[in-house]
Amino acid sequence: MKKAFRKIHLWLSVPFGVIITLICFSGAMLVFENEIMQMTHRHLYYVEKIGEKPIPMEQLAAKVSTTLPDDVKVTGITVFPDPQKAYQINLSKPKRTSIYIDPYTGEIKGRNQRSPFFKAMFSLHRWLLDSRPEDGKVFWGKTIVGISTLMFIFVLVSGIIIWWPRTRKALKNSLKINLRKGASLFWHDLHVAGGIYALVLLSVMALTGLTWSFDWYRTAFYTAFGVEMTANTKHNNTVANASNRTIRGERNGNRDKSTGNHREELSFSHWQQVYEQLAQANPDNKQISIADGTASVSSNRFGNTRGADRYTFDTNTGKITGVSLYEESDKSGKIRGWIYSVHVGNWGGTLTRILWFLSALLGASLPLTGYYLWIKRLYRKGRTKRKID
Repeated sequence: MKKAFRKIHLWLSVPFGVIITLICFSGAMLVFENEIMQMTHRHLYYVEKIGEKPIPMEQLAAKVSTTLPDDVKVTGITVFPDPQKAYQINLSKPKRTSIYIDPYTGEIKGRNQRSPFFKAMFSLHRWLLDSRPEDGKVFWGKTIVGISTLMFIFVLVSGIIIWWPRTRKALKNSLKINLRKGASLFWHDLHVAGGIYALVLLSVMALTGLTWSFDWYRTAFYTAFGVEMTANTKHNNTVANASNRTIRGERNGNRDKSTGNHREELSFSHWQQVYEQLAQANPDNKQISIADGTASVSSNRFGNTRGADRYTFDTNTGKITGVSLYEESDKSGKIRGWIYSVHVGNWGGTLTRILWFLSALLGASLPLTGYYLWIKRLYRKGRTKRKID
């Protein structure tokens, strides 16, 4: 049986190995994106000096709004519990764009967009640098990533069957990585033992990652966890965390007299009042986001790091009018956040993210060490054949 699985392992690894390496490597690069960006652009994310009292959010949002082009709007503001952190003012476009402002001085610190490196890593990880086609054509980059990830699961399963030791001594030896017995043995041990060490986490990454690649797989995955894929669930999977970044009930449309262009403005009324209520009620919050009539509170909860409590408020009075607590939401409202948290490894904090990072790097190395061992074996066979001839 092992002979058959060796062939499966080899002939799936040869065509898909390079793609698997790219997917795993780019995924590892994204694990600590936020920390790297904040470390390398500290001037953008942190204030120089903590003041006595922050400027009201209404004034900060209005100030930023006056500096924007007519087709760009302030969609909300996000505040972090760390008093050294600047406020993040979210914009309607481009996607994932925001402006950071010093809440104590009102100084606009700059615009934040995903860096070209991490943008490339994300595109490589999800779509092999392909772009979404128009008119419903096949998204080849996304499809190839999905197929390669699916094949990776079969490679991992066949690998564990090939590896399975018969004795305790063989088990002990197969889990060692020798550093002092030559390069060939090192690459062999890294491939075998490294694959075993990272097997579980790589399988988890692959199984959760496939939910972004294939609709049929996502439906089956959700069903396995007792979640029915309704139209609302599908919409939530397409537009994740939209309530933090979009406008609900935009109002107060104004016409710019000088240009005649219609420009809709948010009502910033009572944002500070709502924030203070939510901050007082949630002292352990990770961040609080306020938009036009809506707010969300994210906490440092174990597991689903995207889970948040949602609020609505009256823009005329600042009174909280509705609340949807994360703990009370159904499975369909939680599962996508769980999938994301498990896939990227941030469900358990810094420790799990380090483990996911190392496992992804090991995953990237497996096809490369496998190619090395395969080519070396072919070379030996060829040399032996020449000697016989």
